Amino acid sequence: MNKIKNIGVLTSGGDAPGMNAAIRAVVRAGIYYDLKVTGILRGYEGLVQADFIDMDRKSVANIIQRGGTILKTARCDSFRTPEGRKKAYDNLIANNIDALVVIGGDGTFTGANVFIKEYDFPVIGLPGTIDNDLAGTDFTIGYDTAINTVVSAVDKIRDTAESHNRLFIVEVMGRDSGLIALRSGIGAGAEAILIPEVETGMDDLISRLEHGRKDKASKIIIVAEGDEIGGAFHIGETLKDKFPGYDIRVSVLGHIQRGGSPSCMDRVLASRLGVIAVEGLLNGHSGEMVGQLDREVVYTPFDQAIKHINIEEASPAWLKLIEILSL
Repeated sequence: MNKIKNIGVLTSGGDAPGMNAAIRAVVRAGIYYDLKVTGILRGYEGLVQADFIDMDRKSVANIIQRGGTILKTARCDSFRTPEGRKKAYDNLIANNIDALVVIGGDGTFTGANVFIKEYDFPVIGLPGTIDNDLAGTDFTIGYDTAINTVVSAVDKIRDTAESHNRLFIVEVMGRDSGLIALRSGIGAGAEAILIPEVETGMDDLISRLEHGRKDKASKIIIVAEGDEIGGAFHIGETLKDKFPGYDIRVSVLGHIQRGGSPSCMDRVLASRLGVIAVEGLLNGHSGEMVGQLDREVVYTPFDQAIKHINIEEASPAWLKLIEILSL
């Protein structure tokens, strides 16, 4: 007989479009299965501080289209300590919370994994991160919205680039993963894409510009913020010295990639996975992330999902595709 009567839900780490849709799905699935659902504010920090709220149908009404997270999110140093995790566990027991759904990325699942090993407490994860850097799911919640935000911004930048015959270097998020840069760069028709998974090198970039078409009215280079060449401003300064004839501009998109109304794809993904997370807990799953692979729902242990960036898209075939399309 299942002993879960009260499920806690939290969002942790960087916010991602679609987190609210996931919260909504968890709450309504919990209600559907006659469970109490408790919202935990500010991620693991709220868990340590017992910052809990009761959630019902009304508390998640009209949020599926909203970016960010109504439960807020925060980094929590205290949860990294045994004392902090003990306090979090005591708060869960004191408030009769029997299981957790955690929505986040690498850091969120790392913390959950340690917590489960110490206290054997049921926890299921939902992949909420714009970076798409988790194994066990084709796409993470927020990734589709983020890349569409980048493509929309780059389309606008290209209008200016073509009007003034400029070369724009556009920096996007992706300190450890270049998948935002890769997909959005292809979608926006970038002439070059620099990502941390592949050592492109400044010499390669300069060679591409030297041998590329000279009659193009604009050129767009997409660079992930973690690219080892040194970031958009360093690249811009280097190219100005090498190509004094170019009118070079740098644009850093920054946190606009995190915000905004989630795409339909992210809303549907978050909704489906949120319901499956609740059902998974009721069926005895724990220590796993719920994901979607080839349109099928799968469970992946936290330690296998963490830091297993999908390098497949950065394979030689994808890089050749970029080279062909940039002619």
